[in-house]
Amino acid sequence: MAGRFTPRPTRTTVRGGHVDVPTGVRAGLPRQAGGPGLGRIWTPPGPLDLGLVLGPLRRGPGDPTFRATPDGSVWRASRTPAGAGTLRVAVRDGAVRAEAWGPGARWLLEQLPDLLGASDDPDAFEPRHRLVAAARHRRPGLRLTRTGLVLESLIPSVLEQKVTTDEAYRAWRLLVRKFGEPAPGPAPERMYVMPEPRTWALIPSWEWHRAGVDDKRASTILRAVRVAARLEEAMGLEAEGAQARLERVSGIGPWTSAETVQRSHGAADAVTVGDLHLPGIVGYALAGDRDADDAVMLALLEPYAGQRHRAARLILLSGRTPARRVPRMPRGDIGRL
Repeated sequence: MAGRFTPRPTRTTVRGGHVDVPTGVRAGLPRQAGGPGLGRIWTPPGPLDLGLVLGPLRRGPGDPTFRATPDGSVWRASRTPAGAGTLRVAVRDGAVRAEAWGPGARWLLEQLPDLLGASDDPDAFEPRHRLVAAARHRRPGLRLTRTGLVLESLIPSVLEQKVTTDEAYRAWRLLVRKFGEPAPGPAPERMYVMPEPRTWALIPSWEWHRAGVDDKRASTILRAVRVAARLEEAMGLEAEGAQARLERVSGIGPWTSAETVQRSHGAADAVTVGDLHLPGIVGYALAGDRDADDAVMLALLEPYAGQRHRAARLILLSGRTPARRVPRMPRGDIGRL
C-alpha cells in the first residue's frame, strides 16, 4: 500500500522542500494580464515535479519572492546579475513553459534548465535503505535546483540561524516587503524582489529589531553584503570551495553555507550539520535512534557519499519522524522589547 498513495504533507515533508502546486481543472489558464515578456519552452530530460524542485526556494507560505498560483504556475522574483526579474514557470503536456519580465528576464530564462535540475543527475543516486527507496519511488520528479545566485539563498539562511522557522520567515517577509522593490511584470499581488546589497547595508538598526532580527544575525548579513561580489563569484567554484569562501565571513558556519550551496549550486552532497532536528530525524528513520547527533547522522549517511543531501531530502520527504517529546520551541519577538 505504501507506494499507491501520495502521503499528506507534514511539517517534515514541507521541510524536505515540497510545495503544493495546483494541477487540477484550472491548470492551463492563460497568464495574468500585463505587458509582454520573454518566453521559452524547454523539455526536461525526465519526470519533473515543480513543487519538489522549486520548493526549497520558498521561505514560508508568505514568502514575497515566491508564489504558486491556482493555474499551476510557480512565480519567482529574483535579483539577477542583470537586475530584477520575475519568472513564471508551468508544466504543460510534459514541456516547461516559462515567461520572464524585467531587466533580469533574459538571464532567468538562460538559467531555466539549471533552475529546474537539468544539471542534476538523479540516476547517480542508489538507495541503500527501504525507506529511502520508497520515498524515491513516490517522488520521481525530484531534482535538485541550481539557482546560480548565492546571496538570495545566503541571507534567508542567516535569518534562520538559531531561531524558529516562523521567526525567520516573518523577518524575511517584513524586510523584503519594506526594502525590496515590486516584482516586474504581471506578477501576483504583493510579490517583491529582495533588496540589492547596498540597500541591505543601509537598513537602520531599529528596522532589524522590528523584524525580530538580533544584532548577531544582522551583523552577519551586513558583513556578507559588503563582499557580495566576491560571494557571487563562488558560483565559479565547486560546492566545497564555495562553502569555504562563504565561511570566511564571520558568522557564517557549516550549517549556513550548506543550506546556501544546496540551493545556489544544487550540491547533492552538502549535508546540513549543526541542525537541531535533522540528526534525530535521520537517525530515527534509518536506525531507530531519535537521539542521534551529527557524528551518528554522518555515519548513517556514509553509504550515500556524494549524494548525502539528496538522501537527507528523501528521508525528510518520507514523513517518518519521531514523536515530539518536548514542547515546541517558543516563538520570540525582540521587536516588542
